[in-house]
Amino acid sequence: MAEFMSSAYDSGMSVEEQEKEYAERERKREDLVAQCMTEEGFEYTPNVQDVSFSMGTDTEWNPDSREWVSQYGYGMINFPGRDDEPVASEQEYVDPNADYVSSLSESEQTAFYEALHGPTPDEEDMPAEGEMTEWDWTTAGCYGWSENEINGDDVNTSEKHQPLIDSMNTLYEDMMSSPELTEADAEWSSCMADAGHPGFTAQMDAQNSINEKMNSAYNGVSASTSATAEAVDPGAMVEPDMDELAEEEITLALADLDCREKTNYKDTMESVQFELEQQFIDDHKAELEAFRADIEQGN
Repeated sequence: MAEFMSSAYDSGMSVEEQEKEYAERERKREDLVAQCMTEEGFEYTPNVQDVSFSMGTDTEWNPDSREWVSQYGYGMINFPGRDDEPVASEQEYVDPNADYVSSLSESEQTAFYEALHGPTPDEEDMPAEGEMTEWDWTTAGCYGWSENEINGDDVNTSEKHQPLIDSMNTLYEDMMSSPELTEADAEWSSCMADAGHPGFTAQMDAQNSINEKMNSAYNGVSASTSATAEAVDPGAMVEPDMDELAEEEITLALADLDCREKTNYKDTMESVQFELEQQFIDDHKAELEAFRADIEQGN
């Protein structure tokens, strides 16, 4: 499968080349925004300043290493580079449209931003708490239009290849429920119970349990802050104390790693994945070839 998908997801470009491509893409986007805003009756200067950030150290991710897991667990609370200070571009950010916007009346400014980003949704149209809302470029102003102009022909999101992409998603969903992995999960679960961590049915359940506890902790802080909103500075909310959960994460991740090694979980998963992917390639080779050709040709 990697043979067909590498064109889409592995550019092979250096960091410098990726940054250059990103800058060119942003320039194209901002030029389109300026074109759209002019058609809407406003002045707009493309905003293409370099405001990128880079971390001071390279991030190493090795969750199959006992030394790494002993330090970071699953890498959810603590992870390489977490405490590194971001290094900002030396260029000071200046909004090139600030003077023009400030010269407009209040109603004109409102119209400017509605043209740029789309109208603010009415309160009844806002999604309920915890509900996801689908982004609609047609209601996102000139930025939405420019995004569609750039990504409208994106092979990865085009309707032409959507059936193939849906089939690939289904492939990996089916893989997790295959008889071989179901058996491997059962062996892993038994091992975890023997190690003092019962209640997990599938291997991913262990990591998900830490994620759920993290979300619960952050939601608790958010709820506490909301309850005292009048007395609390909105910018004063701090992260909950995660030290205890971080230790729990490491303990659980080490037990998980032990059980994966004892049950050959990784080898089983890779074997199942290879077999299913090869069958998928055999069944969909023509569609995969067309998908890769469109990507390489930029269609």
